[in-house]
Amino acid sequence: MRAAAAIAGPVAVGLVAGRIDLGVLVSLGALCVVFADIDGPYPYRFQRTGWAAFAGVVGYLVGAHLGSSGVWALVLVAGVSALVSAIGSTASMAGLQLLVFAVLGSGQTAEPWLAAQCFGLGAAFALVLSLAAWPVRGAAHERAAVAAVYDQIAVMLAASGTAAARQARRDLTDALNTAYDALFNVRSHLAGRDRSYRRLFVLLTETTPVIEAAVALVNAKKQAPPEYVTYLLDAAYRIRVREPLAEPPSPPEGSRAVGQLHAGLRAVAEFRRGDHDTDLREESTRLDLRVLVGWQTWLVVLRLMLCVGLAVAVGWALDLEHAYWVTLTVAIVLKPDFGSVFGRAVLRGIGTAVGVLLGAGVLALAPPSWVLVGLMALAAAALPIGQVRNYGMFSTFVTPLVLVQLDIAQAGQWSLVGARLLDTAIGCAIVLVVGYLLWPGARRPRVGEDLAAALDTIADYLQHALSGKTDEKSTLRRQAYRALSDLRTAFQQSIVEPSAAGRQAAAWWPVIIGLERLTDAVTGVAVAIDRGADPVAEHDTRVLAAAVREAGKAVRGERAPKRVVLPTDDRLDRVVGELTSVNATLRGPVLAGGRRTRVPE
Repeated sequence: MRAAAAIAGPVAVGLVAGRIDLGVLVSLGALCVVFADIDGPYPYRFQRTGWAAFAGVVGYLVGAHLGSSGVWALVLVAGVSALVSAIGSTASMAGLQLLVFAVLGSGQTAEPWLAAQCFGLGAAFALVLSLAAWPVRGAAHERAAVAAVYDQIAVMLAASGTAAARQARRDLTDALNTAYDALFNVRSHLAGRDRSYRRLFVLLTETTPVIEAAVALVNAKKQAPPEYVTYLLDAAYRIRVREPLAEPPSPPEGSRAVGQLHAGLRAVAEFRRGDHDTDLREESTRLDLRVLVGWQTWLVVLRLMLCVGLAVAVGWALDLEHAYWVTLTVAIVLKPDFGSVFGRAVLRGIGTAVGVLLGAGVLALAPPSWVLVGLMALAAAALPIGQVRNYGMFSTFVTPLVLVQLDIAQAGQWSLVGARLLDTAIGCAIVLVVGYLLWPGARRPRVGEDLAAALDTIADYLQHALSGKTDEKSTLRRQAYRALSDLRTAFQQSIVEPSAAGRQAAAWWPVIIGLERLTDAVTGVAVAIDRGADPVAEHDTRVLAAAVREAGKAVRGERAPKRVVLPTDDRLDRVVGELTSVNATLRGPVLAGGRRTRVPE
C-alpha cells in the first residue's frame, strides 16, 4: 500500500491540479525509493533508502542536464556507479540508482532544476511513507519470535515432572524453528549485514546453553525454582520491548543442573547489556580500500562501462526514438552483486515482454486518466511482491507501470509500447553477448574455488581465535566474515546460471549456512576467552583447524572430506557440531528440506 500511495498519489494530485506532468516527475522520485525499499529493520531501511534517494536525485539532475546530446557522459557515470557499488550493499543500491535515474533523466525534456526538485519531493514523500511505522514496529516480528522461545522455555520448566513436559518440549522446538526461520528469511532479503537482526540472531544462538540446561532438568524430572520460571517470562517481555535483561536469580547450593541454567542465563544477560562486541559481523562491512581498488572491482567497472557505451552507441546508430531505454536495461541487468547476469537478462526479457503486452492492452482501451492512475496504483502495490519473489515478476509489474507513467506524461504515444519491447531486447542482448558470453571468466564455475578459499580463511581465524592470541584476531575475524559475505554473494550470482557453476552453487548452498554458524560458534568461544576463560587446548585447536582445511582440500580435489576425530571439550560442542554438519553436507547429497533446529532429547 505504501508503494501504491507513493507512486500513484502524486499523479492523482497532478491530475486534479491540472499539472500531471509535474505529478509524474514526483512519481518518478517516489519510484526511486520504492525500488530500494525492502523488508527489514528500520535503521537499515533508512540508510538504504536515504542514500538511494540522494543518489537518485543527483543522477536525475545530472542526466537532465546532459540530455540527449550528452549521453556519452553516461559511460563515466556508469564507471562512478560501479566504483561506488564496491563499497558495500547500501552503496551498491545507491550506485544503481545513480546510474538508472541519470539515464532516465537524459531522456526527459522538463527544465532540469524544476524536474530535480519534483523528483526530490517524490523521493522524500516515499521515504516518509516507508519509515512512518519505525517508532512502533522496528524488528517487532522477529523480536517477538525470539522472545517466544524464552516463553516456551519457561512453560517447559514449569511443566517439568508432569505429563505436559513432552508436549512443552515439542512446542519449544516449534518456537525455535519459527525464530530461526524468521531471522533467516530476513537475512536472505537483506543485501548486507544489519546490526539489529545480527543481535537478534546472536541472542538466539547464545540461548543454546540455556535450552540445553533446561532440557537436562526436564529429562531428570526435576523442578526448577519458581523464580527461574518468572525470570524467563520477564526476559521474554524485556526482549520484546528492547530492554536489558536483569541478573538471573542465584542458584541453590549443590544443584549443578540449575547452576548450568544460571550460567547460561547470565551469559545471555551480559550479551544484552553489552554493545561494543555483540554485533560480531559489523566490522566486516566496513570499507576495505584493498577491495575497492582490487582487480576484480576494476573488471566490474570496465564491463559496465563497456556495455553502457555499446548501449549508447547502438541507440545512436539505430536512431532509436527512446534510445535511453537500451542503456537503462543494461544498467539494471548488469549488476553482478545483485545476482546472476544471465538469469537477470533472461527474466527481464520475459517479464518485460509480458509487461508490454499488459501495458498495450491497457492503452488499447484508451481509458480516462483517472483509470490509468488506479491501474498505476495496482502495479505499484505489486512491485514489493515481485522484488522478493522473482526478477521476471518484478519486470512484469514495473513495465506497465512505467508505460502508463510515460503515456500520461506524453499524451498517449503508441510508439512507447513497441519501443519498450525492442529497446529492452537490445539491452538484454548486449548484456548476454558482451557482458556474459564473451566476457572472460563469466561462465567459468568459480564457486568451488571461492568455497575452498573461504574454508582456508575460516581455518586461520579459528586457529588464532581459540588459542587466545589477540594480535591479529580482529583482522582475521573481519577477513573470515568478509569471505563469508563474498561467498554468499558469489553463490547468489551463480545459482541460476545454466552451467556447472549453477549446479555447484545449488548443491553447496547449505554449506554456506553451516559455515556462517561455524564461524559464529568460533566467535562465541573467542569472546568467552576474552572475558577470562582459558584458551582451548593447543591440540584441540590444531585438530579443528586441520579439519576445516581438509574440507577446503576436499572441495578443491572434488572428493569427500576425510573423517577426523574431533575434540570432546564441552566448550567446543557448537563448533564441532557445525563442522560435522558442513562435512556431512560435503560428503553426501543435500537434503531438500534442509537442516532443522531440534531441541535435544
